[in-house]
Amino acid sequence: MNEDTFNMEVRKFLKKVGVTSQREIEKAVREAVDQGRLNGDETLKAQVRLTVDGVDLDVEIDGAIELA
Repeated sequence: MNEDTFNMEVRKFLKKVGVTSQREIEKAVREAVDQGRLNGDETLKAQVRLTVDGVDLDVEIDGAIELA
C-alpha cells in the first residue's frame, strides 16, 4: 500500500463528504425555515453512519447543529 496515495484518497473522500453534507444540510434547514417547520433558533441532532466495504468499518457519528 502506498501511504501517500492512501492518505490523499481518504482526504479526497472526506472533502467530498464534507462539501456534500454541508450543502444538503443547509438546503434542508432553509426549506424547513421557509415552510415554518423550524423557527431558526433550534439545535438539531445530527447523525452520520460511515461504512467502508472490504474492511470491518461501521461507525455512527453523532452531533448537534445550532441554528442560533
